[in-house]
Amino acid sequence: MKRVSGLDKKRSARASLLVELGTEELPPASLSRLGQAFATSLADSLAKLGLTDQPPTWFATPRRLAVLVPQVARRQSSRVNERRGPTVSSAFDDQGLPTRTAEGFAKSCGVAVDALERSETDAGLRLVFRTQEPGEMASALIPDCIAAALVALPISKRMRWGEGDVEFVRPVHWLIVMHGKTPVRCRVLGVNASTVSHGHRFLTDKPIRITSADGYAQALKENGFVIADFAERRETIRRQVETLGRKAGGKTIVGEELLSTVTGLVEWPRALVGEFDPAFLEIPPEVLISSMRDHQKFFHVVDGSGKLLPKFIAVTNIASRRVARVRSGNERVLGARLADARFFWEEDCNRSLEDWVEDLRGVQFQGNLGSLYDKTRRIEKLAVSIAAELGWDESRALRSAHLCKADLVSQMVSEFPALQGTMGHHYARQDGEPREVSVALEEHYLPRHAGDKLPTSRPGKILALADRVDTLTGIFSTGEEPTGERDPYGLRRTALGMIRILVEKKLALDLTYLVDLSVSVYVADGHTIGDDVRDQVIQFITERYRAYYTAAGFANDEINAVLEVGATQPVDFDRRLRAISRFRRNRAAPSLAEANKRIRNILRKTDQRVPLKIDNTLFDHTAEESLAAALVEISAAVGPLVQRGDYTHALGQLARLREPVDCFFTNVMVLVDDPAVRTNRLALLNQLSNLLRAVADISRLQPPA
Repeated sequence: MKRVSGLDKKRSARASLLVELGTEELPPASLSRLGQAFATSLADSLAKLGLTDQPPTWFATPRRLAVLVPQVARRQSSRVNERRGPTVSSAFDDQGLPTRTAEGFAKSCGVAVDALERSETDAGLRLVFRTQEPGEMASALIPDCIAAALVALPISKRMRWGEGDVEFVRPVHWLIVMHGKTPVRCRVLGVNASTVSHGHRFLTDKPIRITSADGYAQALKENGFVIADFAERRETIRRQVETLGRKAGGKTIVGEELLSTVTGLVEWPRALVGEFDPAFLEIPPEVLISSMRDHQKFFHVVDGSGKLLPKFIAVTNIASRRVARVRSGNERVLGARLADARFFWEEDCNRSLEDWVEDLRGVQFQGNLGSLYDKTRRIEKLAVSIAAELGWDESRALRSAHLCKADLVSQMVSEFPALQGTMGHHYARQDGEPREVSVALEEHYLPRHAGDKLPTSRPGKILALADRVDTLTGIFSTGEEPTGERDPYGLRRTALGMIRILVEKKLALDLTYLVDLSVSVYVADGHTIGDDVRDQVIQFITERYRAYYTAAGFANDEINAVLEVGATQPVDFDRRLRAISRFRRNRAAPSLAEANKRIRNILRKTDQRVPLKIDNTLFDHTAEESLAAALVEISAAVGPLVQRGDYTHALGQLARLREPVDCFFTNVMVLVDDPAVRTNRLALLNQLSNLLRAVADISRLQPPA
């Protein structure tokens, strides 16, 4: 007879848990997010119950979400419950016999006094009654964990199907829940769990029986024509399309967003190369790329110089024996789409951008803020003023502003909304507009998303700021500012874009100036803008510093330190923050930060108005004299440095205060009885506090962990 070791028993008490939910086609763009969220939530629920501490593996295809959690216990560990009773001193008399208190406690526990244990607690030595409660079987706990994980999925809109009231992102057709090789009986989303999965919709019609949780992915691949692992399928597609691009004489442009979307559309990817009529290359390449990428989910191919080739790569969901027919079908569909695009291009080129400006009167920007024509007129006024403030060409800024929204009424942008600005650039070139103007029409939408490039032309930077501050001021004036996660106008992205442009392009413009300018333009156009709107917009924009600089690796206390002394000029804020981040590594920083906190507390507690003027004749300790002299000397050095924005050297000067400040607090009592001396010392600290805030409020800096 084979003996089982303790370690083997422990291992056999755990096994991988598989949960597969078979559905109708899931939304491809959010498939990976759903898969990851399902796995994370399920593993967290199991971990809270003490069933596992291992990270999960997630699977997601158009027809399934699945999770594999390793080392899930068959049963929870038993728990020791402890019930506290009376103190030992009150439980026994002088002869050591149980008192009524002890007997009553023992009786309530259903045992004799002798069965009670003793335990040292905060209140002294007490009688306790301990019982061991066996853990529940995992099979009884797993169904609720699955249900909770599904409820927590980030699904914006759930649907019902059939006659039941079950809701999910898509109808559910099958369910597998297996713990190792053991099926777990349960019912989730109206479906009973079994051991039967289903493979590819078209390549096999045979059910696939899953015999073990760990063999799930391999069983689907070998018997069901399904690559269940999203990451594996994604890399398979990447390899295929890159290889075919090289064979086609070019390079496949593999956009990560498109790659993820295509991965969410197929279970058994097979890529193929198609071609389109080279005559279509006369159309702007962005139109062709948008047709392939956004409408057909095709990858485009470029030559060595980056020029678009008349080829595309499609990823199909079948391994067809008639590849030529599949290729021909894709070419025919794309050809029709490109023919439409060429028609729009040719029709649009019959008019100029100038002709379309008047058409903007018929397109509403926002109900209370007028049309896009009205917005254009406001942007014109803003652009001219901003250009003048920066000392840049006002005429180029005005012309760019006048045309910046015109392409929105073109046939091409109506069909391809993502090409707004891009088509304006091409139409402006067709019309013979200056290069700076045509570039600005495209650049003023930048950055479109996090990490996107920024405008490079002067008119482009001006328009990007003018357009954004007009939107922020206008929407806030209507009371439709973001609340919670709701941000229908994308105002957080808009404000962050302003911060990025001002900081990264080093434009020395104050946010107060920009918002006041926008408010004045709205008022001149007959709108009523309250003072509270101005303040709300400025605060909303400055709140974006935290997201921007946290992502850049700056600490929260560093950001807080600079926010405390003003934040309306982003370039200046950036210099101060970088300086304070370096300064905190100075040996003097912790001491000065602590001293500044102490000073603030002392000044806050005093009930008198503290003057700034110091009377040197009232000093009665050399530490006072030394600190006052240091203040005079260092203030004289710091002032000019702050004036020219050299905050690093300014903080270096402030670091020299460490020794006189430490000496002062070691030897001098501030709140003495003599009112004149006390007031004079408070004045000294008041001056010191103001000087220490010359760059940032260093009292906000936290000591190193």
